[in-house]
Amino acid sequence: MSIIRKRSAAPKAYIPNNARDNQYIIAQFSLTDELLNKLTPQWTNQESQKYLALYQKLSQSFFDLCQQFEIDNGLFIANDKLARVRYSNEMYQWQTNQQILFYYNPSIHQLTKTFYDGDVRAKKVNLLFLASGEDIRLNSARFHAKINQLLTALFKGIDLDSLMVRLRDHQHLTYDLFAKQKGSSESVAHKLRQVTNRYASQQVSLPLDHKEITYTVVTIPVTNALLNLADIDPQSPDPYNPLYTMITDAFTVASKHFNLNNGTLIANGLVPIVRLSINESIVKEGELQMLGYNPENTQCGMVSKWDANQLVDQVQVIFVAQQNEKHEAGYARFLNHIEQALRLMVTELELIPEKDQITVRFHQHIAYNI
Repeated sequence: MSIIRKRSAAPKAYIPNNARDNQYIIAQFSLTDELLNKLTPQWTNQESQKYLALYQKLSQSFFDLCQQFEIDNGLFIANDKLARVRYSNEMYQWQTNQQILFYYNPSIHQLTKTFYDGDVRAKKVNLLFLASGEDIRLNSARFHAKINQLLTALFKGIDLDSLMVRLRDHQHLTYDLFAKQKGSSESVAHKLRQVTNRYASQQVSLPLDHKEITYTVVTIPVTNALLNLADIDPQSPDPYNPLYTMITDAFTVASKHFNLNNGTLIANGLVPIVRLSINESIVKEGELQMLGYNPENTQCGMVSKWDANQLVDQVQVIFVAQQNEKHEAGYARFLNHIEQALRLMVTELELIPEKDQITVRFHQHIAYNI
């Protein structure tokens, strides 16, 4: 093992102190006939806006409990779109055909809002809770416990025992790989412990059958300098094949050098969505690139998906933690290996640390049925 690999195996990761921290929890349940009949028994007789009363009744109960439990950011979503959350100093929502993106700053923003069409019956209802305040990661267990209490109160009020709720807790840290070169000299040491261990240390227990997946999404800009490195022929039927081949080669070499075996490179304009799956899969669903990973599989391999006819603004690289990378101390070694691989990759691609931003987003997700 080389010296650089030994250094990358450090049990702590040093994250820039200007990293952004997010946590959001989604409670999802199906909109069944039983639920409709329970809350709005006359819904079958209505010709228009037949689901409006249901959505209003459910959302009002939800918002009342958010106020009672002092949840500042609660969203009621019944339009079957995928909710995604990002940090931003300006609060806004952006919808596509398949997604709702929420941009907000946990320290200052508050949002209570509904998303539905009274004429359309959603397949599922999503209750989205956005963490607020300071020290999001430190307070994540308390936030999780509070949401569980709120949901218990909500579904007790509905009095529908057969309703199965899927709870997903999403947490991520986001930072620029080259923050130090851009003037942010201070950093914070993280062990990046498993969610289960962090919660247990604060007396918050998770069901034994919960599912967990940890991964990192890296965004690399396609700069003019990077384009000039590739032999691009605009008259070719696949003009950007040399560019994506060059980036993929750098990605593959750097990953292998640091023993990273579960990874995907996306350069096709689609949004990568990582999910835990027994059988690995890479499937295009409209504007989404669904990536199914099984962390217990130690050799999923490295995959690249690109569109040689399309020039993307950025390339996204995903590294998924394997079971053997789940250390008692945490995932710091895993993230350190990724950072070392990225630095090697960026050097090969001649990106400029003082100028180009390589965004690293470290994700930890857990899910279980209530």
